Amino acid sequence: MTVRIEKDGAVWTVIHSRFEARNAMDPASARALFDAFVEFDDDPDASVAVFWGEGGAFCAGWDLKNAAALPDGDDGVRTLAFEGGGHSRAPMGPSRLELSKPVIAAVAGPAVAGGMELALWADIRVMEETAYMGVYCRRWGIPLIDGGTVRLPRLVGQGRALDLILTGRQVMADECERIGLCEYVVADGEARARAEQLAQEIARFPQLCVRADRRSARASYGLPLRDALRQEFETSSAIVAAEGISGARRFAGGAGRGGDFGTLGDEP
Repeated sequence: MTVRIEKDGAVWTVIHSRFEARNAMDPASARALFDAFVEFDDDPDASVAVFWGEGGAFCAGWDLKNAAALPDGDDGVRTLAFEGGGHSRAPMGPSRLELSKPVIAAVAGPAVAGGMELALWADIRVMEETAYMGVYCRRWGIPLIDGGTVRLPRLVGQGRALDLILTGRQVMADECERIGLCEYVVADGEARARAEQLAQEIARFPQLCVRADRRSARASYGLPLRDALRQEFETSSAIVAAEGISGARRFAGGAGRGGDFGTLGDEP
C-alpha cells in the first residue's frame, strides 16, 4: 500500500510511500492519493491536511519506467480527460481536486515535473534546505498536464514561470522562497514537523471563516476588482452571523488577551 493517512485530531497527514522510486507516481498511487484527499475533504472532523512523501523525496514526477512500458501511441492519460467539476482525477492523482479545506505540502528532496505540480496544488509549501523543484519533464518531451502552466504563473508571475517552464532548470529551496514558490524553508528532516505545526495552528481557528477566506482568495483570480469584491462579500458575509458574533463575544469575555489564543474555541 503506497498511500496511508496518519491523523492527529483535525490534522491529517497524507503520506505517499514509494521511496524506492523517489515517490514517482504510478497509476495505483495516483488513485490512492485522489481517494485519500476526497476522504479528507468529506470528513467533518478533518480541518487541514499535510501532504508528505516518505523516504526523503516529495515526488520525482510521473513514473517514466511505467510510461516506457506502455504500447506505442498510448500515453496512459487520455482516459483521464478533464471532466470538469471539482472531483476529477488527474494523471498525478489529486491535482484537479478543488478542496474546501487547506493542504500544506511538506517537501524534502525532489518535487519535480508532476511532483512540482502536486506541490503547486497545495495552499502552502514547506521546503527543506536541500529540497528542489523543476520542470524536469522538459528534457523528455512530456508536457505539464497537472496544473503547472496554470498555477505557476499565479504564484511567481509569468516571466519567472516561463523561465522555469522553458529551461526546466533546478530551483533550490532558497530560490523557491525568494520568488514565492514556497512559503517556508526549514532544516533537512524538519519539513513534515513544521507543516504539521502550521496545520495545527490553522486547525484551531473557527473553520467556516478559514474556509470562506481561503475560497475567496483562490476564486478572485481573473476577476475585475469590483466583481472580486462583490464575490468576497457574498461568499463571506454570512460567516459573520455563523461564527463572527460568537467570536466577538469570546473576545469581549476575555479570550485572546495578550495574544493568548490557547482557549480560542471555548465560549466564555
